[in-house]
Amino acid sequence: MDIPENEALDAYSSVVTGVAEALTPRVAAIRVRRRGRNRSGEAAGSAVVLTEEGHLITNAHVLAGGDEGEASFIDGTVASLSVVGRDPLSDLAVVRTDRATPAAPEFGDADRLKVGSLVVAVGNPLGLAGSVTAGVVSALGRAMPARTRTATRVIEDVIQTDAALNPGNSGGALADSRGRVVGINTAVAGVGLGLAVPVNATTRRIIYALMHDGRVRRAYLGLVSSPAPLPAAWAERTGSRTGLRVVEVVTGSPAEASGLRRGDVVLAVDVTPLRDAQSLQRLLFEEAIGSRMEITVLRNGAMVDVVAWPTELGD
Repeated sequence: MDIPENEALDAYSSVVTGVAEALTPRVAAIRVRRRGRNRSGEAAGSAVVLTEEGHLITNAHVLAGGDEGEASFIDGTVASLSVVGRDPLSDLAVVRTDRATPAAPEFGDADRLKVGSLVVAVGNPLGLAGSVTAGVVSALGRAMPARTRTATRVIEDVIQTDAALNPGNSGGALADSRGRVVGINTAVAGVGLGLAVPVNATTRRIIYALMHDGRVRRAYLGLVSSPAPLPAAWAERTGSRTGLRVVEVVTGSPAEASGLRRGDVVLAVDVTPLRDAQSLQRLLFEEAIGSRMEITVLRNGAMVDVVAWPTELGD
């Protein structure tokens, strides 16, 4: 049965307005003071309430070299903030305000998203507080290199969306149709192409470590990957339908030293099959630093094993 056009639009509008009403009070505009020998000034972005005790989640790149700043809420509340911890590899950071905040929103599970799922972005682009845009999940499992003055980082397993994002959206919320935060907006990759760090079991572990220890000890390989379907024969042989295609190998990284190449398809690590970028991320926490890691890849139609020794990710 066809739904009349006006009713379909009303249903869509109802979802988006409901998410907006729930989230805009819980997403702050933040400004962070940067100080250093070579640069100073202020950086701006967004942050999502994490706890009622004043913890907020944002992007590590929004904070850059800053440690203090302020958070402004749509009700006019302004609070001083300080940095609790940051993790460059996931581009996540936790800050804390000097006063109580609105109740935290519900956080969902990005692993349940599907391409085409409706998502709503809430943030403060270009200084415009409480801005809301809507779109769909365009792709899942993307990887994004994040380059700084001193190193190249690789942010794995990001969500791609066509919900409009602009400078200042970074650190804001990406929510599903029920208003659950499923991602933290992290980058504008082009017109109609925004990226968000997913909220899932891996990032929850990262957030917990940042809140309690102020840092995450991470193992670093230095490759950018993207999910890729396996040829039918290899899918039958391995029992997996997908692997991780190596899109980029960072110069000077453990991945380069191991002999990994662009175009390789990672099938397994230490004989454990990998089905997505998150599977690899789960293996790159503290216990993997300096440990032998055997990586099985598909290269030119043949299975090849290489050995990598992940290093500790620096600041």
